[in-house]
Amino acid sequence: MKLAFWTVTKGAGSIAREYKGKLENNLKDCNIDVFTLKKYDIEDTTQIEDFTSNINEKFSQYDGHIFIMASGIVIRKIANLIGTKDKDPAVLLIDEGKHFVISLLSGHLGGANELSYSIANILKLVPVITTSSDVTGKIAVDTISQKLNAELEDLKSAKEVTSLIVNGQNVNILLPKNVRVDEEKSADGFILVSNKKNIEYTRIYPKNLILGIGCKKDTKAEDILKAIEECLDKNNLDFRSLKKIATVDVKENEQGLIDASNFLGLDLEIISRDEIKKIQDQFEGSDFVETNIGVRAVSEPVALLSSTGNGKFLVMKEKYDGITISIYEEEIK
Repeated sequence: MKLAFWTVTKGAGSIAREYKGKLENNLKDCNIDVFTLKKYDIEDTTQIEDFTSNINEKFSQYDGHIFIMASGIVIRKIANLIGTKDKDPAVLLIDEGKHFVISLLSGHLGGANELSYSIANILKLVPVITTSSDVTGKIAVDTISQKLNAELEDLKSAKEVTSLIVNGQNVNILLPKNVRVDEEKSADGFILVSNKKNIEYTRIYPKNLILGIGCKKDTKAEDILKAIEECLDKNNLDFRSLKKIATVDVKENEQGLIDASNFLGLDLEIISRDEIKKIQDQFEGSDFVETNIGVRAVSEPVALLSSTGNGKFLVMKEKYDGITISIYEEEIK
């Protein structure tokens, strides 16, 4: 998690420098930059000449921003930088008196609410949370999505269903009888029994599908994308649940794979042949593949090795004109 402290007074700058060390020591995988005004010459901070130009440049470069200054200043400075709640970073405020930490923007999807609670606990501050669902002790749809590391179908329906929850209306999470909430399994469908003419609903796509791909040299990106689309359609799977693509190290610079991954907005994870050799006997292999690249299988072992290992194969191996695709489904914790 990459965070930034922003200050415009000497006192706030000193506080931010103090807090940086405490938070980095107590928040997992946390890296913090502290921005102070150059005229105060505060050591061990990033000294800047102009606050406005720097926040404009760096707003989207951090997971969260913590401002130690008046809320009015912050609101005016970030107003033109705000996009949508599924894209904006978390924005928090801490008063220079070291009393409160306030979740100002992206409370749920951006993680500002949860971060405020964590910071309050570490720094002995009072967390201030104003989102209705949290204040009333109820859960919002976007919070559920965040906890599952999943993707909302759309913000409008999520807002409408969250409104039903906050207003005390009954909202069901529909799951098969043989599935527990903490042990999710994919269902092929559900039956909704209701006498309501209009029912608000929303959908969450878990990010838990790993694509293992092998291909011939110089395979075009459009052919790879077409094969992925056909494979997903054939197996009734949605591209919004794709987590990443994996392949073997000899394909690290395969431009078609790189371009296809970039088009889908997915990471391309490279698995070494040495790692594949340790588990390749679990899968049906090919003498031809082994002769050419030194391992007997690609798509299945790379999919498994790049996953958490907790889950199952939905597609063992399907072939599409020189392209092989395997799909591994991770369990949702």
